[in-house]
Amino acid sequence: MKTLQVGIIGLGVGEQHLESYQRQAGCEVVALCDFSQEKLAAARERYPQVQLTTRAEDILENPKIDLVSIASYDDHHFEQTLKALEAGKHVFVEKPLCRSLEELRALKQAWSKNPQVKLTSNLVLRSAPVYNWLKTAIREGELGEIYAFDGDYLYGRLHKITEGWRKDVPDYSVMQGGGIHLIDLMLWLIGQTPQEVTAHGNRICTAGTAFKYHDFVAATFRFPSGLIGRTTANFGCVHRHQHVMRVFGTKGTFLYDDQGPRCHYSRDPAVAATALDLAALPPFKGALIGGFVQEIFSCRELGPQTQHEFDVISVCVAADRALATAGATEVEYV
Repeated sequence: MKTLQVGIIGLGVGEQHLESYQRQAGCEVVALCDFSQEKLAAARERYPQVQLTTRAEDILENPKIDLVSIASYDDHHFEQTLKALEAGKHVFVEKPLCRSLEELRALKQAWSKNPQVKLTSNLVLRSAPVYNWLKTAIREGELGEIYAFDGDYLYGRLHKITEGWRKDVPDYSVMQGGGIHLIDLMLWLIGQTPQEVTAHGNRICTAGTAFKYHDFVAATFRFPSGLIGRTTANFGCVHRHQHVMRVFGTKGTFLYDDQGPRCHYSRDPAVAATALDLAALPPFKGALIGGFVQEIFSCRELGPQTQHEFDVISVCVAADRALATAGATEVEYV
């Protein structure tokens, strides 16, 4: 088995990528990139055998590197992913994969020319044990026909958007930056894609700060089956970092919130919900990397899975377009 040579761009969340690759047989991290000299100095102490650079090109253009893991700022993801795909490298990238339909078309075109290259985005909630259970329960009809999905992304870290790098990203989208996790779960769990979206937002929590974009966005999605989905990206909330989710079916209701995951199977108020002793969070932010590496070694083409990544961005972009136009917007899939 060939050893995969891995390069990582970004040493924030990228450090967790690195730790995940170090756990994988057949992977060797050979290069790290970050703009911060301070982070590179710390990495030099911890990983003395690894090439360090401030230039992403040193990784993207290195013919010896097989896999690029991208954990840079949101507005750098597209260009770095595109260059990696064009160079024939596998790509594991933090969300969002990209930020517009034009960028998405370019990525799909590059990937389509070389579909054996694996591409995935780190939408890590789908690795949580309770959501893998829920996906099976929905598929087997345990909740009946699904007619509604509600998901709230509660960021609870106001300083990160008023003082951190997000305030400097042009047209920063909280739906792409956080709500995308619930959109991913909605499409992945239900196995459907919406056809239309409406959205509204505000920036009351960040008024008077350096952050100039909506910090709260609520989007409603209409599916061809009649199912209605609702997601919010709530970055300014006074709340710990968490997500809340409810899936409504004709035979049962799944809930996850502060009380943990549980299911209601009766409308009788005397019948308690059934608690689920399953984690609703992944064990760490690199939890999807092991499966990604296994897929590379399996040499199996990931057409449907990669298309799901494209569909998630198409839906997020449509929500942002609906927010900008204050009207119902058809979802254009790439």
